[in-house]
Amino acid sequence: MLVLIRGGGDLATGVALRLIRSGLRVVVTEIAQPLAVRRTVAFAEAVYAGEITVEGITAHSISDPTDSFRILMVLGKQQVPVLVDPACTSAKALHASVIVDARMTKHPPEAIGYSPVLYIGLGPGFEAGVNCQAVIETRRSHMLGRVYWRGGPDADTGLPDGDPQRVLRAPADGEFFAHAEIGQHIQTGQAIAEVAGQMVIAPFPGVLRGILHTGLTVTRGLKIGDIDPRDDPHLCQLVSDKSLSVGGGVLEAMLSRPELRSQFWI
Repeated sequence: MLVLIRGGGDLATGVALRLIRSGLRVVVTEIAQPLAVRRTVAFAEAVYAGEITVEGITAHSISDPTDSFRILMVLGKQQVPVLVDPACTSAKALHASVIVDARMTKHPPEAIGYSPVLYIGLGPGFEAGVNCQAVIETRRSHMLGRVYWRGGPDADTGLPDGDPQRVLRAPADGEFFAHAEIGQHIQTGQAIAEVAGQMVIAPFPGVLRGILHTGLTVTRGLKIGDIDPRDDPHLCQLVSDKSLSVGGGVLEAMLSRPELRSQFWI
């Protein structure tokens, strides 16, 4: 059985790790220029670097989503193919039994012309029984990681978890340039990045947990970085407790379906 995860950001990667460690095969689809910020723990980074290893699991970029031979070769090594396939056309060719939409667009998904046994949506924008079969709560609360088989999760608040100042956003439209690296200690007032000549300044000290790739074109308000006040660079190499919790919800949803349960680990 194959699980296809749409999106390779840090949340999606935590979900993938939980499934892979449970013995399942996972394929990830991404856009040509991923906007993952926590790049050291995002399989999306393979699109830029060719490959990336997160917590011992290696992902390889495959630019041609129709290259079934290479996809199977990567899966055969217990590794993760990351396909540049924004329209998710590979789902049909790969006969994915489960699709997990982890793109966190916070909007209802577009049709992909393929119906898996189970389509799971993560977070706002999904409604079970309308545009997916199950939804996993992604907001930090007592409901985090819970499975909804009817209705949807909490609405998008527009605010990040914790101190909103930790999330760095583009001050304007334009080309993005990073002036610091993930894992680097940051001082208050330090210039972290630049967009269209406008500097992005650190609001407090900590470790830079995430930053976009230099050279990307961004829009005003887009998340471009993340500062962690715990100031522990080791945490930059670990997926979050939130992503693992959401991954547990995904695994629960899959195991809840008898028609899928018999296909696991074959």
